[in-house]
Amino acid sequence: MYKTVRAMFLHFKQAVPFRLVPALICTALLVSMLLLPAPDGLTPKAWGLVAIFLTTILAIILKVMPIGVMAMMAIVIVSLSQVTSTSSKGAITDALSSFSNPLIWLIVVAILISRGLKKTGLGSRIGLLFISRLGKRTMGIGYGLAICELVLAPFTPSNTARGGGIVHPVMKSIANAFDSDPAKGTEGKVGTYLALVNYHANPITSAMFLTATAPNPLVVDFVAKASGQSFHLTWTTWALCMLLPGLVCLLVMPLMIYWLSPPELKATPDAVTYAKAELKGMGPLSPSEKVMLGTFALLLLLWANVPAMLLGPAFSLDATVVAFVGLFVLIITGTIDWDDVLSEKSAWDTLVWFGALVMMAEQLNKTGVIAWFSACMKAAIVASGMDWLPIAAVLVLVFVFSHYFFASTTAHISAMLLAFLTVGLHLIPAEYHVPFMLMMTAGSAIMMTLTHYATGTSPIIFGSGFVTMGNWWRVGFIMCVVELLIFAVVGTTWWKLLGYW
Repeated sequence: MYKTVRAMFLHFKQAVPFRLVPALICTALLVSMLLLPAPDGLTPKAWGLVAIFLTTILAIILKVMPIGVMAMMAIVIVSLSQVTSTSSKGAITDALSSFSNPLIWLIVVAILISRGLKKTGLGSRIGLLFISRLGKRTMGIGYGLAICELVLAPFTPSNTARGGGIVHPVMKSIANAFDSDPAKGTEGKVGTYLALVNYHANPITSAMFLTATAPNPLVVDFVAKASGQSFHLTWTTWALCMLLPGLVCLLVMPLMIYWLSPPELKATPDAVTYAKAELKGMGPLSPSEKVMLGTFALLLLLWANVPAMLLGPAFSLDATVVAFVGLFVLIITGTIDWDDVLSEKSAWDTLVWFGALVMMAEQLNKTGVIAWFSACMKAAIVASGMDWLPIAAVLVLVFVFSHYFFASTTAHISAMLLAFLTVGLHLIPAEYHVPFMLMMTAGSAIMMTLTHYATGTSPIIFGSGFVTMGNWWRVGFIMCVVELLIFAVVGTTWWKLLGYW
């Protein structure tokens, strides 16, 4: 009997992609939470959903199984437990609801489009051009990527399209030019560093311009409502207020990441000569490269809403529609083929795991968990009797770090920002209202640094395999704290000089 059980255990350990000890820890968390009574203000089903969500996040962090498998497990548990519905059919409908979310398909299509850069060789050419200009040091290339983000940000309302669809393929091409490839186990050469810079430039530039990410206009609306229409963030006001602290963040960020996750190749003195020689050997642009370049130009014009600016709002296109147009152009011109689409595993893996996390975050909002959390937070602050400065700090920090519970900045802002602004403006002296609102505005973008599911850009860059999850979360937390401090010190001083308080 003992031998049979032992043989079965060994077979299970070898055959199943399953880490037993982390799995037991996650199971213990789930069971413990389910045995606890639901807190006042939450239904048992809503509390069950919280337990499933937190267990899934812990299982992903502890790497119980591949992330896609953990996401599928969450879908199965939500469906079987019926925590979002009163019937099995309703539960599976809820569990699969996010797969029709345009944001998720924007991510998938952006990954598929980036395959064309590698196949045509245009990505290598762009990477070599960067190296020939800035390639003496890896940090110089990092600053080049950050500058690229900054230049594109005012004209690209989708931060996912910008960071994941435009800058990330360039970053991958540069990494590959140095033979830094996760498939070869050489991502640490330069790829990990450049991928982190690629990502962390995205939240900073999203905070700098009203038109740099989709939920920013919602922030403007909530600030106006909370202030009784006394403070309006116009495009110019937003850009001016965020200019100096944003530039300081962009200056500090590549240095911080260089310290937190240093590249193996730091000085690359021969890279410039090598890049110039390779570019000469490549010759002029091939026809497929020209199609790829033209497609990217088309995507940038449409993502920047240029037709709507010239011809009126009727010609405005959703970012996901634009991405599908670009993918279709590449397919019908033969730049990539259907086999390329089918074989891009990272795109379909991202569809599953990010879709599951978005689903649970949306259901937490629908079942009232987020509203309950906000109400508890407000009651605790009022009861604490704190002075206004700690109140302001707590509101900003709780709002920002509660993004661990969200897979969408739009959902987070929609659920919590107005409530937190209202509480803050009620408890903070009137002369400090504007700096508080501007800190909350900055935090609504800076919070995207935290996780690999924080916004649409993160699963694209994380899915490329250059950064481990542990490193992503560690660097994300530290950079979030550093950037909030920069906005709190440099930002408030700058806003004082501008006369906003």
